[in-house]
Amino acid sequence: MDLYAEVIVNSEAIELDRTFTYKVKEEHNEIIQVGHRVKVPFGKGNRPVEAFVIVLKCEGVEKIKGIKNISRILDEEPILSRDDLKVIDFLRERYLCKYIDAIRTIIPVGLMSGLKNKKKQVICFAKELEGKLLEKENYKNLISYIKVHDGEFSKSEITKKGDFSIYILNKLIESGFLQVKEEVVYRYNNRVYEEDSRNRLNEEQLNVFERIINSNKKGFLLKGVTGSGKTEVYMNLVSETLKQGKSAIMLVPEIALTPQMIERFKGRFGREVALFHSKLTPGERFDEWFRIKRGEASLVVGARSAIFLPLNNLGLIIIDEEHENTYKSENNPKYSTKEVAKYLSEIKGCKYVLGSATPSVESFYEALEEKIELVEIKNRVSNKPLPSMEVVDMREELKSKNLSILSRKLVLEIEETLKRGEQIILFLNRRGFSTFVSCRSCGYVFKCPECDVSMTYHKNGYLVCHMCGRAQREVKVCPKCSSKYVKFFGAGTERVQDEVKKTFPKARVLRMDVDTTRTKDSHERIYNSFKNGEADILIGTQMVSKGLDFKNVTLVGILAADISLNIPDYRSGERTYQIITQVAGRAGRGDKKGKVIVQTYTPENASLNYAINNSYDELFKEEIRVRKIMKYPPFSTILLINGQSKFEDKLIKFMNRLKIELNKILEDENDLELLGPTPCIITKIKENFRWQIIIKGDISLNLRKKVKDTLYELTKSVYNDIRVSMDFNPNNMA
Repeated sequence: MDLYAEVIVNSEAIELDRTFTYKVKEEHNEIIQVGHRVKVPFGKGNRPVEAFVIVLKCEGVEKIKGIKNISRILDEEPILSRDDLKVIDFLRERYLCKYIDAIRTIIPVGLMSGLKNKKKQVICFAKELEGKLLEKENYKNLISYIKVHDGEFSKSEITKKGDFSIYILNKLIESGFLQVKEEVVYRYNNRVYEEDSRNRLNEEQLNVFERIINSNKKGFLLKGVTGSGKTEVYMNLVSETLKQGKSAIMLVPEIALTPQMIERFKGRFGREVALFHSKLTPGERFDEWFRIKRGEASLVVGARSAIFLPLNNLGLIIIDEEHENTYKSENNPKYSTKEVAKYLSEIKGCKYVLGSATPSVESFYEALEEKIELVEIKNRVSNKPLPSMEVVDMREELKSKNLSILSRKLVLEIEETLKRGEQIILFLNRRGFSTFVSCRSCGYVFKCPECDVSMTYHKNGYLVCHMCGRAQREVKVCPKCSSKYVKFFGAGTERVQDEVKKTFPKARVLRMDVDTTRTKDSHERIYNSFKNGEADILIGTQMVSKGLDFKNVTLVGILAADISLNIPDYRSGERTYQIITQVAGRAGRGDKKGKVIVQTYTPENASLNYAINNSYDELFKEEIRVRKIMKYPPFSTILLINGQSKFEDKLIKFMNRLKIELNKILEDENDLELLGPTPCIITKIKENFRWQIIIKGDISLNLRKKVKDTLYELTKSVYNDIRVSMDFNPNNMA
């Protein structure tokens, strides 16, 4: 009986976002499986194209004329599993992405660009010496050395490391006493870490651990104050999962957190741990993916994308700091990691744990509605007190002629902390030296010529657009009025570092932000340097706001608590609470009491005061009340449709036409609201104008498909030069 395959071709074209049917050659019938990567002849010219088999069938294709054969199978084993295909369908239905977007999210990076395992020729022991060679000391020494390092080194490595003669080495290979084998060289972190001792769980931790292990529920929200030992609970849950012969995923939101998590998890679980995050090279990620698929690692520590790794018999997913924005993808498919974890728990039968000191409003509401189980740790380890918090009104500082970024109170506290030999963290969620540059004479603001945003001044003498990355030399004369009164306004981490060094010249200062952590292992170097006491003050953005555990940090300074309040987003109050609480939690985690100084221009703000008083319940009550009135999540879904084009007139026409078509779809949907089209808050990025439409309400999967089909039809015809993206419950509306 003839066998046919439905495949997805490797193309981003909207027109090709569907399956194509090919005949399987008879010699491949016993080999080919669903999930295999294949080569197929495509189009009129039969161009060879990569494709993925998603269905195999024997019937229903007799009427297709001129059906082509699959040329060849590219891999020995299928790249995609049956569960992977379910996840691909889930991503397409829920987030309206193309087949190929979902597939690329799951398969190893570099696979389709030809990346392969790195291999080398190594020397192995074959048999014992015999005859006259037994009398030769050099030959005996080399055989002994190879026995110890069997299959580890190449010829050149052996001659260098062991100081052996290449002649003797070749002679032993020719005589059959040694042999040459080809081995895969793994590009992953095989460093041995100091053993992490298992701490005995206290009563609260043990209660949480047992409830999660013994509960019949699949989803859990672990709400534990900062410093309560959530990581130790995670490690015990992982240990129990591994004992049952299952695998586990441990997700962290920031790459800055991975050095600490790697240190602890590798110290506890050794080689069973695989690492997966964006700072790994493509080769390292490629090797880790296949090591996991082969079952050589049963625990993964990584960032968002690690949730798609091919672990065998998955038993547990932990999402630490679950409230963080980084768990929402900004690229297609624009998935929510928490939603993917929930879906995986359904198809694989595993448990998932969302952990945070400051849970998202949506997760806490879900727990109160008993859709997931709420477990809490209300006290720090050993009942250590939370740090004391003090607010400084920066308006009063201005009245007192203090124009510094640092308030007088904070300077005094830093001085006292340095005298005691303790460490300090200063937090400002804004990098660069100044936030914008303008002319004091005419008010002209230096903006990026390609984006509708002001450029940030960096101390290297460049103005940089943090939206598209464009950089240009600083300009000292206003291009509008030719005035020389060009001034830098605002402050970023670079300027804070400058001022701290001037105020405390003897203090050793480190900075952790995007600019200082571009290179590989830079996070780990900064983390270890501060942890080992090689610096007194760590200045940073959100990278230092969560998860990091430094026992000698007793003072935290939050330099501009208002920044997140001014974001045009319904979550701004919640995010302000989370940032302040998380940053404050870095203080007093050791035996010494912690103190936090919060600098603000709006000390009366409710969210800020909830954070200072550690009143999560009050914040939640206020947030949930407003969201219910305004029909924001969790009481509805927001679909943001963003259109981009270099031609604004054409874009406006398209968005208005789209509104007409969407209204036709929504005319029977009474609970849905359509807003727009309007220009985005940032109206232009990389020379592309940006407009948006928002749909708000209970958006069913069927309705999502109708919206997607409408967009496809419009962009395929008249408006094929307009790029459109769709995002559900986006991180920001800018």
